[in-house]
Amino acid sequence: MAEVKRALISVSDKSGVAELANGLSELGIGIISTGGTAKILREKGIQVKEVSDITGFPEMLDGRVKTLHPKIHAGILALRSKKEHLEQLAKHGIEGIDLVIVNLYPFEQIISKKVFRHEDAVENIDIGGPTLIRAAAKNYESIGVVVDPADYPEVLKELRENKSLALQTRERLATKAFQHTARYDALIGGYFEKKFGGEMFPRFLTLSFEKEMDLRYGENPHQKASFYRESESDEASISKAKKLQGREISYNNMLDADSALELLKEFEEPAVVIVKHNSPCGVAVNKNLKDAYLKAKATDPEAAFGGVVALNRTVDGGTAEQIISVLTDVVVAPHYSREALEIFSKKKNMRVLEVGSFSTKKNERRELRSINGGLLVEERNTKLLIGEPKVVTKRKPTEAEMKALLFAWEVCKHVKSNAIVYSFEDRTVGIGAGQMKRSDASKLGAMKAVESLRGAVLASDAFFPFRDAVDIAAKAGVTAIIQPGGSKNDQQVIDACNEHNIAMVFTGIRHFRH
Repeated sequence: MAEVKRALISVSDKSGVAELANGLSELGIGIISTGGTAKILREKGIQVKEVSDITGFPEMLDGRVKTLHPKIHAGILALRSKKEHLEQLAKHGIEGIDLVIVNLYPFEQIISKKVFRHEDAVENIDIGGPTLIRAAAKNYESIGVVVDPADYPEVLKELRENKSLALQTRERLATKAFQHTARYDALIGGYFEKKFGGEMFPRFLTLSFEKEMDLRYGENPHQKASFYRESESDEASISKAKKLQGREISYNNMLDADSALELLKEFEEPAVVIVKHNSPCGVAVNKNLKDAYLKAKATDPEAAFGGVVALNRTVDGGTAEQIISVLTDVVVAPHYSREALEIFSKKKNMRVLEVGSFSTKKNERRELRSINGGLLVEERNTKLLIGEPKVVTKRKPTEAEMKALLFAWEVCKHVKSNAIVYSFEDRTVGIGAGQMKRSDASKLGAMKAVESLRGAVLASDAFFPFRDAVDIAAKAGVTAIIQPGGSKNDQQVIDACNEHNIAMVFTGIRHFRH
């Protein structure tokens, strides 16, 4: 590349720009700038030529039109290797621009506020900035483009050493520039979709995720991994959690903590969820948070070892003492008392995440899952029931049984299919997850129960294809069952329940979780 002689600087984020411009000026590089940026640079004693001096036109329409002019864009887009381009520049008295330093109006910052005016969002949709960036990135063979203040030191260092930017540097910067404008447009499209009610499944799905951090590794140590945060989500989530202590978060930690928090959101009353390998292994509710934890842990004490614990109330000292009595990888809660944090500090490696207050109301949004070469997109599963559960057996469930059934159903929604949950009205007592046969899930859940299932209820995430699971439940002492219904063998299953004097209700809604 030829020597960089002229740079255009027009930035919304002013961080580091004065230092960069001063360095460019010391190298004898002429600087063109726009209103706000030019003013700051002049205040720092840096000589600047305004865009309006180049174009012969003032900034117009409250600053909406500044750089959209052939004398700017021809200077950027002209191929330095093409004789005809250079001749045309000379014919029209246009000087080339060798370096473009631009970042965009703070649209994201505006829409991230809890309260803002739509008019302000619209005014912060940059037009000239993306045009400058795209023009410069398109002409990467001839010029450089910088959109990230983090790149200023390296760019200045290279210019000091070579008075130009290497092709490899320009290629890297151009790639980053196109990603920058693509994300910006995706944010705007997402905002307008939310504002004006776009389609759930549009023909072209544009998404915007920002890299939050590199993770220790992926599911296994030989796999690299990073976490990318969605910009638009305003719901309490692991993605926005504040880490108060502990080792760096791992890929599996994120998956497990997310599963735990999403199940926790099903409950209004004080609740505790313990997750291991992305499936709940203990869930309980109680007026006292410590007792809720002890009940949740009692479902499967061995599985709780090395698991994720999520709580929907401020964690107190007594609860914290119980949590650290078992090896725990991650704790998730809205807030923590000072005493609880002091107790947790004894376990330096344990991650403590604070998610802030949250409600059980969930946003209606898409869920994404990647497969090789594509994305699966579906509506988020926010419904627990559709209408009232229908009693289909001779015996109706008692009030206590119905309360237990609904508790089990809330948990079952978050257990990997095929899913069976045995519970009482305040706690799980046996969970069978991820089995190919529903009868095996029933056997597994009963086998894992560490207390008697006499008087417990059972929830199944999908219908029973045969009566075998009912017979297993009856032998274990189950008195009531909740399931979607819808099998051609429903009557056979209902008859089996009647034989065992088990009450059964159909929900009419399935909750597979693969």
